[in-house]
Amino acid sequence: QVQVVESGGGLVQAGGSLTLSCVASGRTFNNYALGWFRQAPGKEREFVAVIRRSGGSTYYADSVKGRFTISRDNAKNTVHLLMNSLKPDDTAVYTCAATSLDFGLQFQYTYTYWGQGTQVTVSS
Repeated sequence: QVQVVESGGGLVQAGGSLTLSCVASGRTFNNYALGWFRQAPGKEREFVAVIRRSGGSTYYADSVKGRFTISRDNAKNTVHLLMNSLKPDDTAVYTCAATSLDFGLQFQYTYTYWGQGTQVTVSS
């Protein structure tokens, strides 16, 4: 079992920055890929970014590429999502998820463990 807990959400103005953190505990952290998904009001949950377990390769949704950066600190069992140049369209509940798989990482069904989510609101 892996417990996933997010933190760092809040209210920020457009153009601002915010860093989300995700702590995954309970199993060997290095064995898991960690992804971020988001769900805006009235919309489906969508993939945002992922960092792989092996070598730490990263992948991003086109909508956030160049603005968001995902990183991991294996010593602290933590993944960070640095969000720059935020837009009102980035407003959503952001959820961290963990998977022991190494493929299909942009799909929700790949992930076994999910956090509760943290709200990010970007005002115009």
